[in-house]
Amino acid sequence: MSATVFGMALAVASLVAMMLLEGSSPLAVILLPPLILVFGATFGAAVAGSTTADVRKLGSWFRAAFAPDRATQTRALVDELVELATMARKEGLLPLENRPRSVSDPFLRRGLQMAIDSVPVEQLRRVLEREIEAQRADDGVAARFFLKMGGYAPTIGIIGTVVGLVQVLQSLEQPEVLGPLVASAFVATLWGVLSANFVWLPMSTRIRRNSELRTAQMDLLLEGVAEILAGTNPRALRAKLWAMLPPSEAAELSAA
Repeated sequence: MSATVFGMALAVASLVAMMLLEGSSPLAVILLPPLILVFGATFGAAVAGSTTADVRKLGSWFRAAFAPDRATQTRALVDELVELATMARKEGLLPLENRPRSVSDPFLRRGLQMAIDSVPVEQLRRVLEREIEAQRADDGVAARFFLKMGGYAPTIGIIGTVVGLVQVLQSLEQPEVLGPLVASAFVATLWGVLSANFVWLPMSTRIRRNSELRTAQMDLLLEGVAEILAGTNPRALRAKLWAMLPPSEAAELSAA
């Protein structure tokens, strides 16, 4: 279970626990009209501020928000780079010609192929650095999309409350329906604030954090491929890659 799923589940569980302890039913807030308004209008407003190309990426953006932690893959990448450096040091780059096919990371695969093709180090760095910037920019668009949803949702919830209260005022002559109407009106505000803080804003933050980890890994891979192309000693390469990691993560790798 990813940290995102666990955190969202904990937030919802806390809300349910509070309602139960206060003697109210969690089902009391499950009302279809406010749900349709808050989630449908919030999504529609966010889409309205996006391009058609952005909309086509929505599926991948949702998956990115729940993707596994990037930090757990760093040790395997460092080990793979050191292994490649060892092979290149002993046998040269030519024996690595078939190796890119077995490399799982697409960025490393492209970088390794450029190194095998004897692309100059300066050109290799320029190409891969531009790819890193493109990745960072694309992730930023995804994070801002969910950030916008987090901003729209509470306001749309208030709109739902106002619409519900208008209906309440129109039904003052029918006291028996006032209670359900008022409850439905305020449930819209609840779902607006709840969805923003329990779903959309955490998703935006998670995408941004995963993007930071991914681009940091890409920087590490870039340095690794460049050093392999330069024929750097594998032990020196490992030390350089460790120096690029956060101290706590580098300590875990060196202790392993």
